[in-house]
Amino acid sequence: MTKETAIFAGGCFWCTEAVFQSLAGVESVESGYTGGHAANPTYKQVCSGNTGHAEAIRIGYDPAVISYDDLLDVFFATHDPTQLNRQGNDIGTQYRSAIFPLDEAQEAAARAGILRAQEDRAEPIVTAIEPLSDWYPAEDYHQAYWEGEGQRNPYCLATIPPKLAKLRKGFADRLRSDEAPAS
Repeated sequence: MTKETAIFAGGCFWCTEAVFQSLAGVESVESGYTGGHAANPTYKQVCSGNTGHAEAIRIGYDPAVISYDDLLDVFFATHDPTQLNRQGNDIGTQYRSAIFPLDEAQEAAARAGILRAQEDRAEPIVTAIEPLSDWYPAEDYHQAYWEGEGQRNPYCLATIPPKLAKLRKGFADRLRSDEAPAS
């Protein structure tokens, strides 16, 4: 198996992580910080909005099972790419919608993904394509958050299930077998 990597920021990383962990071909999802100027930022520092980092996820995936284009389509369908520097009640540049391509092919695919996503929306997509920068894994307690603490967190309970419902409705054929709806 060849493993490739994608890095997306779509608001709260707990929410985006929960979505991508449900996809067939996704081998790993790590929450972290990228796109900023401070070395080794902490969650508290990133939340302050002063480091320039985005809450992001780094996805390890098998391109023989799921393509980068498929990941982009899921990304655009499960967050609001028309909101600048926010997702719902999360406000600030740390919650921006951004794609961090790892090479020219991913950058071209990201541009094409934005055009595809724009076809379905009247409001302009504000998702940025940003240069790859240092990746900093979030603290351990943020990893796989939905599967643990998140299912007791009122914010997550209000935010994540609607995203998962969109995923199941629009991408049922892309879900892991243990996530697919019963037929």
